[in-house]
Amino acid sequence: MSGEIQARFRIDRQDFTLDVELTLPGRGISGLFGHSGSGKTTVLRALAGLERAPDGYLAIGEAVWQDESRGHFVPPHQRALGVVFQEASLFPHLSVRRNIEFGERRAPAGERRFALSAVAELLGIGHLLDRPPGQLSGGECQRVAIARALLAAPQILLMDEPLAALDLKRKLEILPYLERLHRELSIPIIYVSHSPDEVARLADHLVLLDAGRVVASGPLNAVLSRIDLPAVFADDAGVVIEARVAAHEADDLTRLEFAGGAIFVSRHDEPVGTPLRCRIHARDVSLALLPQVQTSILNCVAAVVVDQAPTDTPGHVLVKLDVAGEPLLARITRRSAERLDIRPGLALRAQIKAVALLA
Repeated sequence: MSGEIQARFRIDRQDFTLDVELTLPGRGISGLFGHSGSGKTTVLRALAGLERAPDGYLAIGEAVWQDESRGHFVPPHQRALGVVFQEASLFPHLSVRRNIEFGERRAPAGERRFALSAVAELLGIGHLLDRPPGQLSGGECQRVAIARALLAAPQILLMDEPLAALDLKRKLEILPYLERLHRELSIPIIYVSHSPDEVARLADHLVLLDAGRVVASGPLNAVLSRIDLPAVFADDAGVVIEARVAAHEADDLTRLEFAGGAIFVSRHDEPVGTPLRCRIHARDVSLALLPQVQTSILNCVAAVVVDQAPTDTPGHVLVKLDVAGEPLLARITRRSAERLDIRPGLALRAQIKAVALLA
């Protein structure tokens, strides 16, 4: 599929109004993020045609699925889409193979994009094809549900908090497969989540929803690094850095390089040159006017102050930094900001206390 996704929905309920206008990329993962009740699932249901906005509009590339100004509405069963919910909802009386083939029967023969064997390999479920769903773990069930959705030859894949019902072990089991979908599929994925870590790990584009409205939308880091939205992420404010493995050190550390310099993390046995996505929380960044020589913090990069804003934590501010073109956030006390005379254009050193590897 090529072209953007254009959507406009207004849905009025007794105690809630959804009023959104979205432009999303035609490939990659777009994350819909917001707290409970923000309207994430309602947007997804409107995209699927399960909720009909009276004056709605939806175009997936060149295909217009809804244009109420012309009385045009493609019903859900005629839309080339796949949907994965929190619960896998597999047919218990069918084998894994038959569950997946049920999705395949939705796709016209001439439009099928994926072979069952290829999707099974992509999702690591080839050895499960003859099992009944009752013998699968929660993570395996979700992978089967994703395979079933893909065999329907969707132009877009909608995922409504697919990891919410899983424990941490199962979430960690399925995340690498979601990353493979990200890398290897050309269709766009709309991924609903209330987990900042999931969004940071998977998304390319991020939409923030609050009380049925879009408060921010854009490339992942452009949204994550906005300091006018601290309440959205609260203590999870931070940025994502795309780095590459540069070297494995003798003292069990791995050196990563990114546009702003080098950072060290605990040894990660990926080959040199492997791209890795990292998350740096604002709470894990401190600032200094001069390079520190007697400190336990290994990761220290040159930065320039872009701006600052108050946070929801009394006595603290959020400082936006530029590190060779890469954004970085630091959360420090107001007293420290005054003592360092933090202001736009100030050159300083950003000390990074912790780096979380996401992929």
